[in-house]
Amino acid sequence: MIDQEALVERLTAENEEFRRFREAHQGYEQELEALKQRAHLSADQQQRISEIKKLKLAAKDHMEVIIRRARQTASSQATV
Repeated sequence: MIDQEALVERLTAENEEFRRFREAHQGYEQELEALKQRAHLSADQQQRISEIKKLKLAAKDHMEVIIRRARQTASSQATV
């Protein structure tokens, strides 16, 4: 069984869809961290934080689906 980190690296290199979601997830994380560094947030910035968290979670969910699908494919090929 392939470990999670190796699978993520393989998917990042080989799967365009996974790579797009991973880059989006990382971008959301950077934007979120930049906003969290501010001493005071406007209502728009607070709303943006909420939106970023949802987008980040959606990207992670999509990555998990791709990881699950890759694991199932790998396990079905191993049993053949």
